[in-house]
Amino acid sequence: MPPKFADHTAWQQAELLMQPAFIRILDRIRKQLDTSSWKETYENVLVWPPETTAETKAEVVNLVKQLESAQGEQVEEIEQALKLLPTPTPGYYLCLQQEGLETVTVDLWELCYQVCFRNYSPLLAESPNYIVTIDTSLIDETGDVDWQLLDEKATDLIERVFAELPTT
Repeated sequence: MPPKFADHTAWQQAELLMQPAFIRILDRIRKQLDTSSWKETYENVLVWPPETTAETKAEVVNLVKQLESAQGEQVEEIEQALKLLPTPTPGYYLCLQQEGLETVTVDLWELCYQVCFRNYSPLLAESPNYIVTIDTSLIDETGDVDWQLLDEKATDLIERVFAELPTT
């Protein structure tokens, strides 16, 4: 579920932090994998609102496919129909596999949220009333990203993720 922000300022702060945090997370994962027996793959997924039925998902996917080749009035009709249906959020998963163990899947956006937001919890985030709080310590006094703190927080998080992986 995408994060909800208290106001426009929080949205702007998240916009400032998310891309650098995501890049740092991917870099720290790569460094951990360099010295690990885990093998990675990445997977693009669609994350649907929890109440979305399989029928509705199929309908949305079908309409999106129709939109690719639609022309004229058809485009507007399909777009109107899509506005009435749930919209999935793009997700990006890290799938880790080690010989003899099952695959461990990690939601990379959830990791990014844990870096950018204070006390972020994926379980709490499922509540429709959950508002994220930006970790403003990651923004320096000039309003720019504090790269050192961002890097430290991303490094700590990824080290914890790898430390919690199952062992053979």
